[in-house]
Amino acid sequence: MTGRVVTLTANPSLDRTLDLPGPLVAGGIVRLAGSATEPGGKGVNVARAVAAAGGDVVSVLPAAASDPIVTALRALGLELATVPVQSPVRTNYTLVDAVGTTTKLNEPGAALSDATRAALTGVLHGHAAAAQWVVLSGSLPPSTPVDWYAQLVVSLRDTGVRVAVDTSEAPLLALLAAGPEAAPHLLKPNAEELAQLAALSEEEVLRDPAAMLAAVRNLHERGVDEVLLTLGGDGALLSRADGGVWSAMSPPITVRSTVGAGDCSLAGYLLADLAGAPPAERLRTAVAYGAASASLPGSAVPTPAQVDVAAVRVTAGPPGTSSAPVPAAGRDVR
Repeated sequence: MTGRVVTLTANPSLDRTLDLPGPLVAGGIVRLAGSATEPGGKGVNVARAVAAAGGDVVSVLPAAASDPIVTALRALGLELATVPVQSPVRTNYTLVDAVGTTTKLNEPGAALSDATRAALTGVLHGHAAAAQWVVLSGSLPPSTPVDWYAQLVVSLRDTGVRVAVDTSEAPLLALLAAGPEAAPHLLKPNAEELAQLAALSEEEVLRDPAAMLAAVRNLHERGVDEVLLTLGGDGALLSRADGGVWSAMSPPITVRSTVGAGDCSLAGYLLADLAGAPPAERLRTAVAYGAASASLPGSAVPTPAQVDVAAVRVTAGPPGTSSAPVPAAGRDVR
């Protein structure tokens, strides 16, 4: 594996997971079955998963040197590039019931000043020069221009680095509205986000493979090279601007928490790409990482030993087609 990954988490968080012993009843008293706190934010999760696999990664984020998230990330051995801010990092809460259903309560985070955003941009550019991938991931803090990710993609063009973006709502719409110059090399929407971009309902995207594929192709027409569409328990789809499309089904797992599963899918894709894997293997690894993450508690990220790449079935074409499975690297289909 060669090449560095740089992640930007503009709105990092401490992720507090609360395990419910049964259904949540409003107005009652709940005696938790367990709890855990992990350093989080989507870019942080990607960086943690890449680092757990031995990848070269640096995480860029706004946080004071004494903030608990910085202490926690340094304890994990993660390389950080922080821009100091006065406000503490927000806390997000995830309620997990006995069957693995998650309910998230996310704080908005603290607003970043113009000077802080400029400093983050400078730090990001400084590390991007020696990187293979830059990941812009997660929500934006309050008062941040919704087109900031679009601005960053454009500004990173002259570094030669490839850019992956995973965001939603207004920042995602602004990214695609900014034109081909702001289109990332890789976009990682989920079904809800793809539906938002296509002005469809999530149900339409999930039940109609033709509508799903048309929405993905529209992203290519707007300048995106590759689309990694994550579909939760239904696996994922990888589409390239050159017309290649692959689908993968998630292996059977017992879901413990879906928090961070999409981030780990993106990390798996990047790890496979850095290892020189072809598209089908990048998709296979992405789905394996997402499944491994969902089988772990809270926002824990998997190690390579917990990821079963061989269990993921990949086929050429969109979901619902009858194409033959794509054999995994180094193995025959039997």
